[in-house]
Amino acid sequence: MADTKREIERKYEATPGTRLPDLAKVPGVSDVVGRGVVELDAVYYDTADLRLAADGITLRRRVGGADEGWHLKFPVATGIRDEIRAPLEDRLPRSLAGLIRSRTRDAAVTPVVRLRSSRDVSHLVDEPGGPLAEVSVDTVSAERLTDGGGTATWTEIEVELADDGDPALLDAVDKRLRKAGVEPSASASKLARALAETEPGAPEPAAATGAAAAPDDTAGKAPKAAGAAKAVRDRGARLKEKHAGEYVLAYLREQRDAIVALDPAVRRDLPDAVHQMRVATRRMRSAFKTFRKIIDRDVTDPLGDELKWLAGELGVARDQEVLAERLRARIDAVPKELRLGPVRGRLRIWANAHRAGARRRSIAVLDSRRYLALLDALDTLLDDPPLLKAARRAPHDALPETVIRDYERLAGRVEHALDLPAGHDRDLALHDARKAAKRARYAGEATTPALGKPAGKFAKRMKAVQTLLGDHQDSVVARDTLRDLAVQAHAAGESAFTWGLAFGHEQALAAQRERELPAVWEKASRPGIRVRLAA
Repeated sequence: MADTKREIERKYEATPGTRLPDLAKVPGVSDVVGRGVVELDAVYYDTADLRLAADGITLRRRVGGADEGWHLKFPVATGIRDEIRAPLEDRLPRSLAGLIRSRTRDAAVTPVVRLRSSRDVSHLVDEPGGPLAEVSVDTVSAERLTDGGGTATWTEIEVELADDGDPALLDAVDKRLRKAGVEPSASASKLARALAETEPGAPEPAAATGAAAAPDDTAGKAPKAAGAAKAVRDRGARLKEKHAGEYVLAYLREQRDAIVALDPAVRRDLPDAVHQMRVATRRMRSAFKTFRKIIDRDVTDPLGDELKWLAGELGVARDQEVLAERLRARIDAVPKELRLGPVRGRLRIWANAHRAGARRRSIAVLDSRRYLALLDALDTLLDDPPLLKAARRAPHDALPETVIRDYERLAGRVEHALDLPAGHDRDLALHDARKAAKRARYAGEATTPALGKPAGKFAKRMKAVQTLLGDHQDSVVARDTLRDLAVQAHAAGESAFTWGLAFGHEQALAAQRERELPAVWEKASRPGIRVRLAA
């Protein structure tokens, strides 16, 4: 069984002779309590081509210390990682293997580095003796376990915030350490440093002094002011020289990377993860259609079908989540005296039953061969993209027409829906318009890096249309479910009054959205769209 811990820490350079300053003088710290020396032995695992390390992910099996076992760490932000732990076993636990599958695919995960650390631990505590942070001085010995690897040794300081601690404490400790001449580490993690220093043929590391080494302008360090300004100008010139196809590929890679990165978040059932992953699949599929004159549809259409399948499977969980929230809000809005029967209990039973099934289905999809084959196919596409002749055109020549085409498609659907009388056929037409609005919005977002503010403003206007139509469609779906719940309540001998009342509220809301649509559409489709995008 795995559990998760949010790890917030900072690392500093040190030498075997580095002495920590008196951290009891840090504001809020009452005392520094020594906990002795702990011997740690950790083996880090990765694929042969280091896919996990490339994404800042670490997977290790560690013996020693209070938390020995398997640890899988995902980066959240600088100095912040989520650590998922599993009990000490000989083999990689299945609970962790699934979380890295979107990166590893079918590649074997094997030992790559062994780190032995002698950790001198101290706790910073407050006045009552509660823990604020753990400070350790680690003497590390690294050994590369793959062919031709070397060894390395170093000393470093780690300051890790206690659970639910105030991150401001780390700033105060940082200030104290820097004043004593201790500088932040140049490496993000022990593994990153070990991989760099044990790489076959890697130069011998410079002797540590307890402070960061002076920048070396020839070694890929940050350039000085004049050099930085030139780098910015050069980068701007390169962006101007980009072809339309390069912008499209950059957008597609962004969506592919999002799908891969969100996979473990969906498995962990993190908030909004399913929604964000589904959005990435839809954005990529929409881009295939929008940019069909730039990237070959004969290649992308089959991938679009697979992305539609994935979004649909993920949608079972996401749509259920959204619908349950909407129904709860609708029932809560009904005055207490009008809530007849066990409406909340029935809704809770319905939501839990559907949510459990939807989550199992999502995990099964992410474990399927079909899904992994899709990820491989996306990699192949982006490694050798089937670009068409239009991809070599300048962005301001090729991209505006793609956005305008999606806009015109939306305009036709909105006008068709508004011409229909209220009822089932209009509901279907508005749903089609909603999908067209989403595609137009995505087209604007995808082209914003190339076309700038006009495309960004266009995307915002299309989002407004999409939001209104989305609320209308959600009401249509909610009414179908409310009717089903009313039938179930009636069959069980319960009053169906409250369900009918909620149904009426949803019906009124949908009618209101239909009345608002002409004004929202008029604002979104102001004259000059073609001119602004092509400028």
